[in-house]
Amino acid sequence: MDTTTPFAARAVEASKIYGSGETVVRALDALSVDLASGQLTAIMGPSGSGKSTLMHCLAGLDDLTSGKVFIGETDISELSERALTLLRRDRIGFVFQAFNLVPTLSAQENIVLPQQLGATAPDVSWFERVIEAVALGDRLKHRPNELSGGQQQRVAVARALAGQPEIIFADEPTGNLDSKTGGEILEFMQKAVRELGQTIVLVTHDPSAAAHADRVVFLVDGSIVEELEAPSAALILDMMKQLGD
Repeated sequence: MDTTTPFAARAVEASKIYGSGETVVRALDALSVDLASGQLTAIMGPSGSGKSTLMHCLAGLDDLTSGKVFIGETDISELSERALTLLRRDRIGFVFQAFNLVPTLSAQENIVLPQQLGATAPDVSWFERVIEAVALGDRLKHRPNELSGGQQQRVAVARALAGQPEIIFADEPTGNLDSKTGGEILEFMQKAVRELGQTIVLVTHDPSAAAHADRVVFLVDGSIVEELEAPSAALILDMMKQLGD
């Protein structure tokens, strides 16, 4: 992972506008934010605050109306569609609420699939570290339908980690899990940051999930209104109440 820049991703005066005239919606309103390398950052806010839109634009899954987004030092707004596709494949990892595993492949085959599609050989030593961290050892040969929900999400996180991306975007990754299993997934994400040097951006509405983060950024109406460093779940909940969620 590139450590020459202090920021894994950043948005500069980022705006995303839907509609026009009286129906215009500013999902992002000239928002600027830096996401530090080697940290777990949570993005929170009331429904409709723009948190998912911000993640999609940062990850190159959606275009800005105006402003810029950088992955490392790369201005993704200047990339062709093909170059952007390659950047997402080679430099960004994704974890979603739905596990999105291929049902006919084993856990191990799912984890290495992105590298195979990109025709790059997995780094064996890195893969072993990821597998050790994800604690799936004896389940690697099992298919998704033979795994619990928590185990499937571990596979999804391991798949995102396997390519050693510069940044991983996780959109409500514990939304389909019970609180105990969700907590285990978040602890694994923390471990990936602390021990494997990864950078993770977590979009969540859950104060308990956000409490695993090094930094929590709060959005309202497409703008950042508050930030907290390593806050407790109680402090996050108080902030969300103040913001009207």
